[in-house]
Amino acid sequence: MAQHTKPHFITVGHFYAQHSDRLGLRLEGASKGLHRRIMEPTINRPGLALTGFYSYFAAKRIQVIGAAEQSYLQSLSAKVLAKRADALFSHNIPCLIVARNLAVPSPLLDEAARNETPLFRTNMITMKFINVATITLESEFAPTATEYGSMVDVLGIGVLIRGASGIGKSECVLSLIERGYSLVSDDITRVRFVEGRDLMGMASEVSRFHMEVRGIGIINVASVFGIGSVRPEKKLDLVVTLKDWQELEDVDRIGLDTDFYEILGTKVPHVTVPVKTGRDLGRLVEVAALDQKLKSMGQNSAMEFNQRLLQIMSQRKTK
Repeated sequence: MAQHTKPHFITVGHFYAQHSDRLGLRLEGASKGLHRRIMEPTINRPGLALTGFYSYFAAKRIQVIGAAEQSYLQSLSAKVLAKRADALFSHNIPCLIVARNLAVPSPLLDEAARNETPLFRTNMITMKFINVATITLESEFAPTATEYGSMVDVLGIGVLIRGASGIGKSECVLSLIERGYSLVSDDITRVRFVEGRDLMGMASEVSRFHMEVRGIGIINVASVFGIGSVRPEKKLDLVVTLKDWQELEDVDRIGLDTDFYEILGTKVPHVTVPVKTGRDLGRLVEVAALDQKLKSMGQNSAMEFNQRLLQIMSQRKTK
């Protein structure tokens, strides 16, 4: 059973710790106010606010100052600039980021310190920073689900492998890794619904790149099989459920009926693989993934077989 969550906010400290390298962020002044909350996954440029207009000010968003805002601030007298800075920070903004590595005017630094509001600089140009930061925030605020299963990248197809405890998920995943495929997560998979379009699977930070093998214990997959055997995240394309052969009343022998597994309101193609002594589960999951890859390219083997069969039956009837 999946557990669904959707974050209502993230802290400035979390945003800085997780994404400072990617966004080129550098904290200016004391590290106070990092507990402040970012409530919306978008960026605001406070150009109008700096002129004194606050009727439609998005105070819950990260505020970014670029060359245009900087040029305007430089045109102000020291007294007016201090007044505008005080007004900006009095609205309890999460943080202020100065782009293009521009020098931060002293009144902004002073008022940020007085209001305990984090102030950062980035060397990225303004629009590039806004684009990258927006994508980053959308990922942070994306709805998430926790699925009990392991995920593997099989030739570009992200496969979530589910099944009851002891059914053979770990052995199946290990077999796929030995064939050269990449582990995404073991046992528990976090799934994010990114940009309202793609389901992205990943492991938790604690278990990333590790897996449990019964009788052996926890192994570091990257150390044992090489760095190419792991992936931090992957788009989810297929769900495979391993189920004991005896528990299945009816097994689809052709595959005409398409089954789906729903995660965060999105339907993902689903295949149930019967588990029986002597069956190579890794090979079966590999074939299921490759068949799904063919389907994504418009080739459905079951439909082709069915059409061929109908054509042969039709020809025999006419004779």
